[in-house]
Amino acid sequence: MMTNTNQPLQNNAIDIKIKLSALWTSLMFCYIYCDYFELYSSGKIDSMIKGTSMLDSPFKVFLAALMMSVPALMISLSLFLKPAANRILNIIFSLFFACLLTLIAFSLDFESHGFYIYFAVIEISIALFIFYYAIQWPKQTLN
Repeated sequence: MMTNTNQPLQNNAIDIKIKLSALWTSLMFCYIYCDYFELYSSGKIDSMIKGTSMLDSPFKVFLAALMMSVPALMISLSLFLKPAANRILNIIFSLFFACLLTLIAFSLDFESHGFYIYFAVIEISIALFIFYYAIQWPKQTLN
């Protein structure tokens, strides 16, 4: 069966909750891949074995776990929370991560951490898209 190629393709509207969840998923994948690629940095494994890496204390590991759990939880929370709480949490956490990632990116030198800065730019962009969609949350229409 042949289709008419002159007809425009259908573009279904995507629910805001699904958009936010997908963006948090993308952000999480970028975090994971960036951390994975960091393991290939010169001396990284040796510093981890010696206990001289950035996460050299249980408290720092806990802070990193706390920070990383937010995007992971927001994937599901963006789908299941009621709109008001959902919007507020997406605005707060997206701005928090955009600011945090910006600080991290500006503290690194491109020569030895180019991949990290590359991922930071992508992650900042995703966080700003999350912020934008949360701010623009559609209002309920009354009939």
